[in-house]
Amino acid sequence: MATGKKRGLVYGVIGVMLCAAIYLNWSYVQSPEELLVAGQADAELSGASVMQSGSEEETAADTQATVTSGSDYFAQSRLAREQARDEAISILQTSLQDEKADEKTKEDAAGQISQLADDSVTEARVESLIKAKGYADAVVFVSAEAVNVIIQPPAAGFQAEDAAVVRDIVMSETGASADQIKIVEAS
Repeated sequence: MATGKKRGLVYGVIGVMLCAAIYLNWSYVQSPEELLVAGQADAELSGASVMQSGSEEETAADTQATVTSGSDYFAQSRLAREQARDEAISILQTSLQDEKADEKTKEDAAGQISQLADDSVTEARVESLIKAKGYADAVVFVSAEAVNVIIQPPAAGFQAEDAAVVRDIVMSETGASADQIKIVEAS
């Protein structure tokens, strides 16, 4: 009876941590709208300072700052994704090392760790392929239910053809169907 309660507790902790990791990934996927608003506010402020000084060098510096902040978003998203994944793996490894855990629990934990590692490799591969197609940057979140792609659009804007290219890459690399893929444009 006590082993059943411990097993249930282990499953519960693993479930809670996986839910936390999924929520963190989801929350970072939802943030581009907030960043768009913040980016527009920064652009308006930098536009006002350029109008006051009238210097072309300051315009170039403001443009570079905007590009850097966009790159920072992608770097921060990747970092947050990896931190959430590392935390989930740490909890799963604790389950693997628990001497009191039964073989089924250990097998499940090992399978989940393997899946997280596979997802990580897939995300990196899809991001690289998107960049190879000429897009400045992208961050990808792979889960069992969906694939979310946040992409920095080309200078001419994100067109339907761009979405088709990205969707084809994701479908070929992940096996996800078109309705499981969400593409978000980040500015």
